[in-house]
Amino acid sequence: MSSYLLAGIDGSPESTAAARWAAHEAVRRGVPLRLVHAQTWLDDIHADPSQPADVRALTTRMVSDATEEIRGLQHGLEVRAELIGGGDPVEVLAEAATKSEMLVVGSRGIGGFEGLVVGSFGLALAGRCDVPLVLVHADDSARPAAPDGAEVVLGIDTRDPAGDVIDFAFREAERRGAVLHAVHGWTPPPAWGYAGWISPQVEAGQFAAIEAELLGNALTGWRAKYPDVVVVEDCRVGSGASAVVDTGSDACLVVVGRRRRPHRIGMRLGPVAHAVLHHTQAPVAVVPHD
Repeated sequence: MSSYLLAGIDGSPESTAAARWAAHEAVRRGVPLRLVHAQTWLDDIHADPSQPADVRALTTRMVSDATEEIRGLQHGLEVRAELIGGGDPVEVLAEAATKSEMLVVGSRGIGGFEGLVVGSFGLALAGRCDVPLVLVHADDSARPAAPDGAEVVLGIDTRDPAGDVIDFAFREAERRGAVLHAVHGWTPPPAWGYAGWISPQVEAGQFAAIEAELLGNALTGWRAKYPDVVVVEDCRVGSGASAVVDTGSDACLVVVGRRRRPHRIGMRLGPVAHAVLHHTQAPVAVVPHD
C-alpha cells in the first residue's frame, strides 16, 4: 500500500470539508495528499453543455482552486490533483483508492437531497471501497484535531470481532491522543419482551456480565499492542447501531466495519454501518474486513 491519502472532490461544501479533513490527516501521518475528481456528464452545471471546452475549463478550475486552498491551509504538504473519467464515479474512486491508505469524501455531493446525512453516492462507495473510507460533513473540517476529552468511538461485534476494524480504531486513537470508546450493544433474549421486560435481576446481571466479559476479551490483545491508548468499554442494552449513534455525536471519529463481499448484488453495508452513516454527524470511517 502506497503512503498517501486520497480525497474525492466535486465542488460541494461537503467535498471541500472532506479535502480539508484529509489534509489535516495527511499532515498528521506525514504523507502526501492526492485530490481526485471523477468526471461525469453532469459536471459543471453552470457551464454551457453545448461547449465542451467550457465544461472542461470549469472542472479544471474547480480542481485547481481546491488544490490551492489546501496548499494555503497546510504549508509544506505535498498536494497532487487530477481529473479521472471513464465510468461510474463510484467505481472510478474505489479503483483510484486501492493504493492509498484511506479515501475521504463528503457525505453528500452536488445534487444530494437536503435532510439526508449521507447521500446515495456515499453509501454506494462505502459498500464498494476496499480501503478505509471516511465520510465527512460540511461542518466537519473543524473536527480534525482531537480536543481534550475527544474520543474515537468504535462499534464492535463481540461475537465476531473484526481485527482490521479494531486495529484501525486503536491506531487512529493513538495518532490523536484520544480515548478509544469501544461500544457494544446487546439485545436481551426474546422471552424478556414477551414477559413485558420483567425478569429476575440476577438474570439481567448475569447476561450483562457475560456481554461485558465478551467485550473485554475482544479488546485484550489490542490493549497490549497499544498500551498508551486509554480505552473505555461500554456494553449496553439495545441495538449496536443505536449504541454507536448515541455515543458518537461528539466524537472526533466514529469507526464501524463492513464485511467484504465477493458479489456485486444485494446489500453491501450491514445494518449497523448503514444506520451509523445515516444518523451520526461526526466523521465516520467504514473499514472493510474479511
